[in-house]
Amino acid sequence: MNCASKEDEMYSPVPYNLEIPTLFANKLIAPIIPVDNPLTKEGVALGKKLFFDKILSGNEAQSCASCHQPQNAFSDNQQFSLGIDKKLGTRNAMPLFNLAWNFDELFNWDGKEFSLENQAFEPVTNPIEMHENWINVVQKLENHPEYPALFLQAFGSSNIDSTLVTKAIAQFERTLISGNSKFDKYLLGEATLTTEEENGFNIFMDEAKGDCFHCHGSNNNPLWTDNKFHNNGLDTNFTDLGLGAVTGDPNDNGKFKSPSIRNLAYTAPYMHDGRFATLEEVINHYSEGLQRSSTIDPLMKKVNQGGVGLSPKEKADLKAFLLTLSDPSFLNNPSFKE
Repeated sequence: MNCASKEDEMYSPVPYNLEIPTLFANKLIAPIIPVDNPLTKEGVALGKKLFFDKILSGNEAQSCASCHQPQNAFSDNQQFSLGIDKKLGTRNAMPLFNLAWNFDELFNWDGKEFSLENQAFEPVTNPIEMHENWINVVQKLENHPEYPALFLQAFGSSNIDSTLVTKAIAQFERTLISGNSKFDKYLLGEATLTTEEENGFNIFMDEAKGDCFHCHGSNNNPLWTDNKFHNNGLDTNFTDLGLGAVTGDPNDNGKFKSPSIRNLAYTAPYMHDGRFATLEEVINHYSEGLQRSSTIDPLMKKVNQGGVGLSPKEKADLKAFLLTLSDPSFLNNPSFKE
């Protein structure tokens, strides 16, 4: 019997069961788990260790968590994250949660990565981010006192490669579930909204007022995003083509993925380029700051008026509602911390 088969017989990873919030179970289909990368307790634990380990970067000074910080709902509070060579990126780091329900499996602001596994692959070699190569990463992991045994437990083999590394990281990322905000509790009959918060929700849902729900979900879509790509009127001309640079279709220029509006209290600055430092600025954009362009989304119905034209009171109420979607228990979950 060869060594590989002995390893296979010795280790049988334990299945990991996601803790799915009640609203998700009631309103969404089951999360997407690839058949070739099932969740296991050993795989998730390995992925978590790798996510927080700076060994993946060229100078071992930066980890995935350096730009996706738990205290910021796994985003970065800087407009652009700083790579290991002190180079700034050009986009804001997206928050990471509820990724297992991204049903089109397109990730990043521009949708260029298909699957979480592929998304985890590129930052390691990106010269602006971790600036390492996978040959070095594998060698460092193989020479590490702990990792060979952890890979053996998670995948039945101590032969480490980039595929197994990204599979483990993706497993951990799929466990990052946020579904315990004040508004979640309200929908379950466990909390009461203030008058301002309730007014804000009504504005959010009113096509004649905020008209936000088409892209950013509703009480019937607990993800609070459609996970699709839109030109939301940020610019007349584009320095960043977004989805258009991926598809090559000019009709996609200026389109970016709708982020979830969960956890907005922790994920500033906002938009793909972090141009808005506050929620007030975001609301002002949709109220009176829309810019017309050739690919403006038809959902931006009032672009000719500059926006939906909310009053100061309506803006304040809308902000109050948006903050009810923040989930402090997600930030404080020990399973998601180093």
